[in-house]
Amino acid sequence: MKRIALFASGSGSNAENIINYFTLKKTAVVTKVFCNNPNAKVFDRCKRLQIDTVLFSKEDFFNSDVVLNQLKDVADYIVLAGFLLKIPSTIIDAYPNKIINIHPALLPKYGGKGMYGMHVHNAVKENKDSETGITIHFVNENYDEGAIIFQATTKLENSDSVGVIAQKIHTLEYTHFPKVIESVILQ
Repeated sequence: MKRIALFASGSGSNAENIINYFTLKKTAVVTKVFCNNPNAKVFDRCKRLQIDTVLFSKEDFFNSDVVLNQLKDVADYIVLAGFLLKIPSTIIDAYPNKIINIHPALLPKYGGKGMYGMHVHNAVKENKDSETGITIHFVNENYDEGAIIFQATTKLENSDSVGVIAQKIHTLEYTHFPKVIESVILQ
């Protein structure tokens, strides 16, 4: 069985969805959740789900091998589930084509530094896009530029608020992200 380490920075709803999905499967198990935000709600979710967590500092992440050394003991794959920091090259090099991210837009649109969450949904609304979606991709050294694994779209109405757009994206994330992770692991 493959081991997945999740990285999250916020509420952890995608992390919880992935944990629950793999609890019912024999293909992989979520071994640990790594987080850089001491106030993140993901810690509460993991406690309830009995998943081990690691809180790390930016110093440990960017200027040492502390996080990488912890990963080597628990992860065959890394999945970013609402994680906002750029992954250091040492970790990318140690996990080639084994770090998976989800982005709340149809890349290459609305990608790059600072384009996450509501920033993306606001840009979609401001540009009056008729559709949006999610992109699941491998992580490389540049924000949101890794090879695309999967995309799913949803239609938008002019009347859709930013909140409605966000909800449509969450629905796509919850439906597709765990299944796509599993398909990559099974390749």
